[in-house]
Amino acid sequence: MQRIKLNSDLDFSRLVYGMWRLGDDADTSSAFVEKKIQTCLDQGITTFDQADIYGGYRAEAVLGGALKANKALRSKMEIVTKCDIVAPAGRHSAAKVKHYDTSRAHIEASVESSLSDMGIDHIDLLLIHRPDPFMDHHETGATLDDLVKSGKVRHVGVSNFRPWDWELLQSAMATQLATNQIEISLGELGPFINGDLAFHQRLGTKLMAWSPLGGGALMTGAGPLAGVLDEIAAEQNVDRAAVAVAFLLAHPAGLLPVLGTNNPERIARISDSLMVKLDRQTWFRLYEAALGKEVP
Repeated sequence: MQRIKLNSDLDFSRLVYGMWRLGDDADTSSAFVEKKIQTCLDQGITTFDQADIYGGYRAEAVLGGALKANKALRSKMEIVTKCDIVAPAGRHSAAKVKHYDTSRAHIEASVESSLSDMGIDHIDLLLIHRPDPFMDHHETGATLDDLVKSGKVRHVGVSNFRPWDWELLQSAMATQLATNQIEISLGELGPFINGDLAFHQRLGTKLMAWSPLGGGALMTGAGPLAGVLDEIAAEQNVDRAAVAVAFLLAHPAGLLPVLGTNNPERIARISDSLMVKLDRQTWFRLYEAALGKEVP
């Protein structure tokens, strides 16, 4: 599978396995989690996306069960995780209100919890999960710089940041932010239209794309977009999901779709999207159908 360089010292598999539903599965045994990981590895998918909040602050520990049971797995993986969302659940059940916390104390405590829960000695990429309107960018930036210096975190980035949020945090950091994980798909065209994608493309930032199937809606929806997806899928002997992901892969910005499912059969077919070929006009047929009108 193609590798994408996020910077001179970090490269990811072109497709990323998202673990936000890992703790929601009926079977969270270390053996079954290892089977999911191995199914990804067999396809060349080596990058795995986590967050402290996933599964009510349980998903990292579920992954950790597999990594502790088979210590050879860790060296085959790049692990991404995120922090700063505090919701009244799990270890933050005493919180009175859902909020964001980008203070030094919270980020450092979150990193320690993530390392402990996953049973690892470093995080390959730590993302600030959501823009914090109460952020002291000098404190947050210095904390991220120090975590990289400590070796507990190899690289840092952000998630769901708009260009001005990115620039504010980056202005207070010596370390270059490695990526921004944003919502982008045929069901969410905003970044194509509002300038977010162009901003990062100009910088050369390789973006991670979460919810590339529109939260599953692209698999079950009807209407003009569904018709085009089905037509292309039939022509290329794949399913809708592969075509929807291929739409992102075809873009010259080098997007890295993050795909999450607990279904072993669907995990085994994640890489089908790499077989789909979209020329410019076919890409625009999908874009137009998603937009709901002809481009100007």
